[in-house]
Amino acid sequence: MNQKTRVLIIDDDVVMAKYLASHLSRRNFEVNLVVGGEEALRVFRTFDPTLVLLDMSIEGMGGAEILRRLKQIKPALSIVVLSANKDPEVIFKVSKLGAEDYISKPVDPRELDIRISKVLDNQRLNSEGTQLRDQVRRHTDFTMLFGTSPKMMEVKMTIEQVADTTATVLIRGESGTGKEVVARMIYSESSRCDKPFVKINCAAIPHELLESELFGYEAGAFTGANRQKMGKFEQANSGTIFLDEISEMHPALQAKLLHVLQDHEFSRLGGKRDIQVDVRVLAATNKPLERAVEEGVFREDLFYRLNVVTIHIPPLRERQEEIPVFLEFFLSKYSEHYGKNPPKFSDYAVSRIMEYAWPGNIRELENLVKRYVIVGNEPQIIRELSIHKPIVSSISAQQSTADTGYSLPATVPPIQTNGSSKEFEMPSLLEIGRRAAMQAEREAIERVLAQTRWNRRQAAKILKISYKALLNRLKAMEEHSKGQPKHSVA
Repeated sequence: MNQKTRVLIIDDDVVMAKYLASHLSRRNFEVNLVVGGEEALRVFRTFDPTLVLLDMSIEGMGGAEILRRLKQIKPALSIVVLSANKDPEVIFKVSKLGAEDYISKPVDPRELDIRISKVLDNQRLNSEGTQLRDQVRRHTDFTMLFGTSPKMMEVKMTIEQVADTTATVLIRGESGTGKEVVARMIYSESSRCDKPFVKINCAAIPHELLESELFGYEAGAFTGANRQKMGKFEQANSGTIFLDEISEMHPALQAKLLHVLQDHEFSRLGGKRDIQVDVRVLAATNKPLERAVEEGVFREDLFYRLNVVTIHIPPLRERQEEIPVFLEFFLSKYSEHYGKNPPKFSDYAVSRIMEYAWPGNIRELENLVKRYVIVGNEPQIIRELSIHKPIVSSISAQQSTADTGYSLPATVPPIQTNGSSKEFEMPSLLEIGRRAAMQAEREAIERVLAQTRWNRRQAAKILKISYKALLNRLKAMEEHSKGQPKHSVA
């Protein structure tokens, strides 16, 4: 279904506004008009226009302020200013604020048609240019992600086998491993690559709003629903939808998603008819869905519907051989982006980087290189890794499993002997339990501190303890470490 181009007219000259609205409606535009600044901002959010015609002399908030606020809300929005003031300084001011064009009042309808056509053509060309740049960027990301690791070559082979099918794919892996890149690669190698690819992050949208985002709504479905809105499934019709962080979807909404997967149809909020869609579903999660099923927060039938094909992306610590390649790629990428020319990482820095466990995976590595390009201080980067500390060898007992995402428990601290093969001092079970608890607590704190980049207040929130309690634990850990013999990292 081809939607009409939506135009919002903001003009307190009611006669002129109605005349322009009538003229544009006859040319197959969907038009809405408002006469006040605050009302304009409210209508803008629900109407979501492609183009705005804005009178600069509007009373109240003022045209310049409305223009500034609209560009804040939607920077890519096209705005054409209408004004009886032909002062060059005024024209310069509105162009600096982001207006696409300037038309003098009284408006000549033929000139308006020409200007609007030009603005929409430029908008289309800019959109196509952005899509082309995104395609080039994604192609580079694909090459990087699958370039050197045997484990990732296995992932690539699986993608090639399932890409040109209609099978639902569940992509699993820790945060930052590249799940969206894998989803886009499946899409780009499928027969639907010339059709829409629509992404939605189920964790980023409150569950009260997620249903309307996925399935849309009819006019009058709820307060503020002044017009019909297509949902993401309808936008993705004949293409692909990527449901990121699927584990965060509210159970009440999971039933409707299951219905779409089974019957390929749904109804909008407030709708009285079912809408048929042909959409391929790709989903991603960084959590073990099996555990969520056991806990009753994720539907078992939906899990099996999603889990037709599973692709597990291994964490970066399990494919260390890729790290030097990523370093070179990100260094080149951000040197160009920031217009800087920092030296390559030294061999010592690369060795320290490869020892680090990378709990945030590729995303964390990318951010580290970005900071290095900006700051240009290699010793600072090395100190940062030393402070955050999780080293690959220290987590070797906690390798994640491909199927469930569960980790093996940490090893209980060894019992100290007096050197004799026959006699040793056996601590009590209470002491063994105390040592194990301390070790587990230390590892949990170190892991969270690494993830938050040593932001102790944020770490305390994640660990669900007070900031003061965390500081006390860190002090106790430091004092305990001083009394322990030092061991070299293997």
